[in-house]
Amino acid sequence: MARPRVFLGLGSNLGDREAALQRAGRLLEERGFTRRGESALYLTEPVGGPPQGWFLNEVLEGESALSPEELLAACLDVERVMGRVRDVRHGPRTIDIDLLLYGQEQRRGPGLVLPHPRLHERRFVLAPLAEIAPTVVHPVLGKTVLELARLCTDPSEVRLQPRLETRA
Repeated sequence: MARPRVFLGLGSNLGDREAALQRAGRLLEERGFTRRGESALYLTEPVGGPPQGWFLNEVLEGESALSPEELLAACLDVERVMGRVRDVRHGPRTIDIDLLLYGQEQRRGPGLVLPHPRLHERRFVLAPLAEIAPTVVHPVLGKTVLELARLCTDPSEVRLQPRLETRA
């Protein structure tokens, strides 16, 4: 049986951002996420929160034998291992990992909402997601990622960022 396509949004705005994204990808793979693709890197203006540096964002595509809840737990564990501190809402962070889509799954639990509840409102998620999965349909809104990107009213700036390092 084919596993559902899973999309994770990664972002960092502290330290060596590109190295943080690469490390997070490796740690996710060690915890049961199989990477099948990745977007380019995007330099993105912070949305909400206190004044802070710009983020480096990317989206990973893959699959996993883990349930959505187990995959979310793996994402949170990677954040913890990498030193993520949640003391300021929308504050600076070494790594942020969001479970964006898990196939066509829909969940509304206290710890997990699928698809990600603000996916369609965030240009920093939609730009890299539309790059690698433009025809994927949002399970609730019934629109493709490309359509959502075109309809997004988020005014924040998102710029393509060349990779500085090559993944080992």
